[in-house]
Amino acid sequence: MKTIIQGKAFKFGDNINSDVIIPGQYLIYIDAERLSQHAFEVLGDDFPAKLRNYQILVAGRNFGCGSAREQAATAIRGLGINAVVASSFSRTFYRNAINDGLPIIECPDLHAAVEEGDDLRIDLAQALIFHRDRHYSFPKLPDSVRGILEMGGLAAYLKTQLTSPPRP
Repeated sequence: MKTIIQGKAFKFGDNINSDVIIPGQYLIYIDAERLSQHAFEVLGDDFPAKLRNYQILVAGRNFGCGSAREQAATAIRGLGINAVVASSFSRTFYRNAINDGLPIIECPDLHAAVEEGDDLRIDLAQALIFHRDRHYSFPKLPDSVRGILEMGGLAAYLKTQLTSPPRP
């Protein structure tokens, strides 16, 4: 995982649910690229392709609400999105994103300031987001979460834990 994430932001509003992120008929897939072909398609036919032009999603309250489908985070990652910043997240989506290796940041103050296409720079180590001439703080990610993200997700993290020699 990079400690600095930067790129153009796409902005969503409140209550973007997992059915919008990846419709139920595609839950037969687990591959990030295959899922990304259908991510947010209910918002219009050009939506999956449009989102590939952005690196960061910014959203309002309750992002990822709805069902507990793990494929929602996988589909977002498959689009090439490097982080999601929202005012708040569904707890299940939040954990699924971390388990999938997708950095997820709660920063309520950013949403009102960002416009679609704005450049953002996220410093995970300092817990700061830089936007225009301002910076916004967010709660620092716990070491356990950073470890999972650094390994690319929970499965990779657990694999290293199971294959590492025992600690003295």
